[in-house]
Amino acid sequence: MARILLVDDEDTVRGFLKRGLELDGHTVVTAIDGSDGLDRLSESGGDFDLLLTDIRMPLMDGIALSLAAKRDYPGLTILLMTGFADQRERARGLDAIVTDVLTKPFSLADLRSTVTRALAA
Repeated sequence: MARILLVDDEDTVRGFLKRGLELDGHTVVTAIDGSDGLDRLSESGGDFDLLLTDIRMPLMDGIALSLAAKRDYPGLTILLMTGFADQRERARGLDAIVTDVLTKPFSLADLRSTVTRALAA
């Protein structure tokens, strides 16, 4: 299965998504914001199959994280998540580097199927 870096600043959301992804056998490493996520990517040498990140976070948002991650690890698949329409609009310009944007709230089934499609692409 895949090795996934999950980045979200909300503990409860991060924990729920981690457990859901692990149901499919994925190994999930978590980070609390974009800066922490970038550190995790660097520490591992980019050894992840998927970056799943929220857009709106303190310190470094998911868009800045995605741009830095794709620059340093061009083969990394990236999925964004957001509950804000304006943030989804910001992500439209990233079509070349982002596989999809999940709109919160989404079901665990939606997450799992979107991750499966992204990893297969």
